[in-house]
Amino acid sequence: MPRLNGGEIIAKYLEKEGVEYLVGIPGHGSTNLLDAFNDSDVEVIQPRHEEGATHLADGYARASGEPLAVFTSIGPGATNTVTGAATAYVDSIPMVIFTGAPQTHEYGQGILQEIERQKPGDFPSVMEPVTKQSFEVSDVERLPRILRRAFQVALSGRPGPVHVDVPMDVQGAAADVELPEPTQTRPHSRPGGDPRTVSDAAELLEDAERPVIVPGGGTMLAEAWDEVQELAEHLQAPVIPTFQAKGIIPEDHDLFVGYAGWIGSSAGNELASNADVILSVGCRFTDMHTSSFEEGVSFEIPPSKLIHVDIDPEEIGKNYPVEVGIQGDAKVVTRQITEELQERMDPVSREDNEYYQEMQDLWEEWEGMVAERWEDDSVPMSISRALASLRNVLPRDGVIVSSAGQPQETVNPEFPVYEPRTNISCGGFSTMGFGVSAAIGAKLAKPDSPVVDVEGDGSFMMCNQEVACAVEHDVDVTYLIVNNHGWKSIRNLQVDKYGWDRVLNTEFNEETDIDFMSMADGFSVEFAERVVKPEKLDEVLEAAIAHDGPAIVEAVVEPDNPDSGAIVTGEWDLADLET
Repeated sequence: MPRLNGGEIIAKYLEKEGVEYLVGIPGHGSTNLLDAFNDSDVEVIQPRHEEGATHLADGYARASGEPLAVFTSIGPGATNTVTGAATAYVDSIPMVIFTGAPQTHEYGQGILQEIERQKPGDFPSVMEPVTKQSFEVSDVERLPRILRRAFQVALSGRPGPVHVDVPMDVQGAAADVELPEPTQTRPHSRPGGDPRTVSDAAELLEDAERPVIVPGGGTMLAEAWDEVQELAEHLQAPVIPTFQAKGIIPEDHDLFVGYAGWIGSSAGNELASNADVILSVGCRFTDMHTSSFEEGVSFEIPPSKLIHVDIDPEEIGKNYPVEVGIQGDAKVVTRQITEELQERMDPVSREDNEYYQEMQDLWEEWEGMVAERWEDDSVPMSISRALASLRNVLPRDGVIVSSAGQPQETVNPEFPVYEPRTNISCGGFSTMGFGVSAAIGAKLAKPDSPVVDVEGDGSFMMCNQEVACAVEHDVDVTYLIVNNHGWKSIRNLQVDKYGWDRVLNTEFNEETDIDFMSMADGFSVEFAERVVKPEKLDEVLEAAIAHDGPAIVEAVVEPDNPDSGAIVTGEWDLADLET
């Protein structure tokens, strides 16, 4: 057995796992760990903030399905990862986060940056609610086993981030150890559904007159895109994904009818609320997806009968009662249901199919609503108009990234994507600034596909320092900043709830507005242009995407659009202030 110190054990185990990149910022609490990567095949990426490190790893995993490793020092470097860990945790995105910790012989003495008033070396308590598991390494000889467990937990079942707290002396201590083989510590199959409940589900779908398929983020994580499309085509059932499953079926497929919820499509909400049987696969049924559970707006369960498939049994029946609940992997169970149906019934025909024709009519109506916005050349332009230009120049395999706020609220329902893993967007934690780093991770995962991050000015400013990471590592990502001079999603909420005279702290002062072109120059971004007239945007975006290296395009957009720029077709319950 080789004699290795803690840092070397981590480096060599990451190599065994096939991890391409280690992302993080060094500090005194991680020097022993980082030193080992001078002699490792794992490339180290230097972000400019630890939150950026976690978002970069998140974007990489969403685009590739594979995890990266993040490292930080002790103290604030470690706590800076919490937002990124939470973002990944809510959306079930795998990564492993290594943080420095106090020397084991000084635990509880209040050494520099130690959290110890409740219990010694207490940072893992901070990470417990936002990770699948948090491990503490007390001895270097235990490190190989903990590394095996960390990756097993991150990747198995419902994936997610895992935290490993590594004391400084454990990083430097050496031991004679044998590193485990990852393939010997993983399941070699995915869990299928119980045959009886699969048969019950197939029977419901066979008898359904208005079936609807609702794929959630779990179908993307399970790589179930072929299975979802095959089942939909057998039933000629409309597919109404959640936003985390955007791209699970090509959005120019005739069974795609948009989304349900507050900013869902009119077609998606109409068909979802009038279904007799709903097959939900890997879906959580959140408030924005369900119009805050308002009856008859997005879903009506019951009387609609729900078949709920999820690898996490706690999600089944959590927000709606189920007719059939199936615990299992999204890809496997969807295939099981399809095979059962293929034995029971011939494929449903489109000819003389009133339900199929209804789908097409509803979708055509929705497309007309979007087209009207995309064709509007008013100045200042809308976010919708900016997206029209981006779709014109972005190839079919191009990746679009978005953070929380108006850009995301417009991208998700309006911007068509055609392939899996080409829409990278934070979901349930709704994290501003996410896309600035996530786009870098997506490009590292998909080097042959163009990657464009669409950010509002407010969101971009929260993590803008990560442009320096893209420049330093020559990551060819394009930033499209749609500048509306404020946090206008929240400003519009203030106006809707309380009136224009109660707007507070959500608009940016024009005198102190950011000069993004000067910022680009300061970051040594070689391509940067500001666009006011929409008819010029196609040309500028095409040149930015073609540019070899990071690029910034600022599109000046309307500051006062209603409904946060989205087409609101559903409901979202935000309690009003009582006086």
